Amino acid sequence: MGYAFVCASLVAGSAFLAGCGGSDTVSTLPLPTTISTVAPTDTTTGGDGASAGDVVFASTCAGCHGVDGTGASGPDLTVLTTLTKDRVVDQVTNGGSRMPEYGSKLSPAEIDAVAEYVLGSIVQ
Repeated sequence: MGYAFVCASLVAGSAFLAGCGGSDTVSTLPLPTTISTVAPTDTTTGGDGASAGDVVFASTCAGCHGVDGTGASGPDLTVLTTLTKDRVVDQVTNGGSRMPEYGSKLSPAEIDAVAEYVLGSIVQ
């Protein structure tokens, strides 16, 4: 988004909120005292039966490599027939060239799963 758009949105939102209400009191909702997280029980499949690698690829990689791996702003993975699992894991973990690193964003299990998915379902 452009800077001007963001500024205009903030001004419009502030004007809208200023026009709301009419009371000098502010009501607040209580904040939760704990935050719960749910750990996945199965790291091999997503909720719809998709592999964990497929899920990671769709949510993390497809934006640049395309949903089928044929490339968008990133390279076409389908033609990289000499890829090895170690090479994919290293590239995803550490990044390189124009690709950002995902070692700090994905777990080792997710990186392993997406490497398996790329080699088993994307590379031809």
